[in-house]
Amino acid sequence: MAGRSGAPDVRGKGGANGRGTRARAAPARATDARARPIGVFDSGIGGLTVLKALVAILPGEDFIYLGDTARLPYGTKSNEIIVRYSRENTEFLLAKGVKLLVVACNTSSAVALDEIERHTMVPVAGVIEPGAGAAVKASRSGKIGVIGTEATIASGAYTRAIQRLRPRAEIYTRACPLLVPLVEEGFVDNEIAERAVAYYLESLKASGIDTLLLGCTHYPLLTGLFERVLGPRVKIVDSATATAAAVSARLAALKLGRRGGGRGAQSFFVTETPERFVRVGRRFIGPRVESAVRIER
Repeated sequence: MAGRSGAPDVRGKGGANGRGTRARAAPARATDARARPIGVFDSGIGGLTVLKALVAILPGEDFIYLGDTARLPYGTKSNEIIVRYSRENTEFLLAKGVKLLVVACNTSSAVALDEIERHTMVPVAGVIEPGAGAAVKASRSGKIGVIGTEATIASGAYTRAIQRLRPRAEIYTRACPLLVPLVEEGFVDNEIAERAVAYYLESLKASGIDTLLLGCTHYPLLTGLFERVLGPRVKIVDSATATAAAVSARLAALKLGRRGGGRGAQSFFVTETPERFVRVGRRFIGPRVESAVRIER
C-alpha cells in the first residue's frame, strides 16, 4: 500500500497525501461536512463486523452501509473486476454525500484501495494497515499467520504491511476460500466448520505462529473455532477494532466528527436479496439490521 510505515490506512483529500484526480463529490464547508454520514462498503455481509466496531467507537455518527451481495465473493475474482466493483461502490456512497469512506472489504482494501483513493475527494480508510499494526503489536515472537480470501492473500498486501512495521517478522499466509460461504450459511460452530478451519490452519499451526491475523471480515464469527484449533497461546487478531480507531483518529484530526449528543443512525443498501441480508446480518451485529434497500446494478 502507499501508506508509510506505521501510518493508519486512512487516506484522501482531507490529508496531506490526498491525490484525488477526479472529483466524485464536491467538497463542503467543514461546518456542513461534520453532519454528513460515513460510508462503508463490503462485498457482502462481512463488513458488518467493521461497522459494529465503528458504531461502538463513534456512536454519534450516521453510517451508510453498502453490501454488494449480488456480486460476492470478491476474493475469487480478477484484480480488474475487483477494482471496477470497488469504484462503483465508492461512487454510490459518494453520491449519498458521505464525508469519509471506509473500505471494509479486505479484498478491495488489498487490491483497489490506491485506485479508489486516486478518484475520491474524501478521506478513505482501508483495513489492511490497521490490521497489520494490531498483529505486529500482539505478536511476541514475530511469527504471524494471515488468512484471507484468495485475492487478498495473492496480493501480498498484509505481508508488505507487516514487513514495513516489523522487517524481521516471519509471515505465514493461507487462502481459505470455503470459510466465507460457511459463515454466510450460519455454519460457525459445527463439525463441518471445525474441519474446514482445522484443514486450513494445519500448516500455520505447524509453523509455530503466536498470532493469527484474520484477513477477512467474515472470519471473526469463527473466532471460537480458531481458538479451539490453535490453542490458548495463539492470539487472534481482526482488523475491525483497529480500523475503527484509525477512523476515529482521522475524524478528530480533520475536525470532521459530528457534534452534539444522541445516537447516530445506520442505513443499509444491498445489490440483491435484502431479506437474506437482514437475516444473516443479524448474526453479525444483532437487531440493528432492521431492513435494507436493494439498488440496481
